[in-house]
Amino acid sequence: MSVKKILLSGIQPSGRVHIGNYFGAMKQFVDLQDTYESYIIIVDLHALTSTQNPEELRQNIIDLAIDYLAVGLDPKKITLYKQSDVPQVTELAWIFECITTMPYLSRAHAFKDAQTQEKEVNVGTFNYPMLMAADILIQDTDIVPVGQDQKQHVEISRDTAEKFNRTFGETFKIPEPYILPSVQTFPGTDGQKMSKSYGNTIGLFASDKEIKEAVMKIPTDSKSVDEPKNPETDNVFALHRFFTAGPEFDELRDRYEAGGIGYQESKEILVRNINRFIAPLRESRGKLEKNMKMVLEVLREGGKQASKRAEEKMSEVRKRIGITLP
Repeated sequence: MSVKKILLSGIQPSGRVHIGNYFGAMKQFVDLQDTYESYIIIVDLHALTSTQNPEELRQNIIDLAIDYLAVGLDPKKITLYKQSDVPQVTELAWIFECITTMPYLSRAHAFKDAQTQEKEVNVGTFNYPMLMAADILIQDTDIVPVGQDQKQHVEISRDTAEKFNRTFGETFKIPEPYILPSVQTFPGTDGQKMSKSYGNTIGLFASDKEIKEAVMKIPTDSKSVDEPKNPETDNVFALHRFFTAGPEFDELRDRYEAGGIGYQESKEILVRNINRFIAPLRESRGKLEKNMKMVLEVLREGGKQASKRAEEKMSEVRKRIGITLP
């Protein structure tokens, strides 16, 4: 009997998830839950770098747990837990920080981006990759599903594991990033990467009204109905690739290239297809909201399981670095 490889990834509880989160990460978690032993984290400690409102953070954690379950993650197949329920990760992060130089961390994209936006960057943002490395390495992770923009964090985790192993002896697996080329960057309603910071998102559980409002605001050029249009550069068609399938998609492409469809009609088709996709997810989420006892129990049990594994690894780490006494 073959032992499944370990998959680990997570999302910050920093606000409501959008369809880019789903296609860029959450869908992968669901698709891979039968193939890998999966550990899916609500990274609440990382969220403290930007959210210091306790009520907001608490609600965001609960919302994200419900979102994960609503899209199809099965707690019988995966381990879903809060990062803060595995205190060993902060212990390991400190150890990693002691073997990592400041010049190395200062090259991290997230830190450099924060520097350009703020006059002062908090220490948590600077050390962010070390906590992520601890999350990954403490569970003996084999693969980490990430977007292209997060690949560097996995590379930092690999470097950290290799440095620890050289310094103290073979202890950590070297994880691999898992990136699906088709969803490396999910398009927002303005053509940029979909991101809450750009204000170009469509909520994963949005209402029909919210979906229509978001789609109808998508910018287009001024070509008339009869003029040919380039599907490769159109912001509306970019989203059709994810929500319009089969013969309907092929017909839509043909009408774009030949002329005979206006952007208004294209948007109406997109609204209908996004509604069709989101409606069952909304229904599933509504049922879960009425069963909070179950949702919280899933998190508690997941935290216990993840913490148990983490403690086994930390017992080995403590011996390796010399703080375990006879």
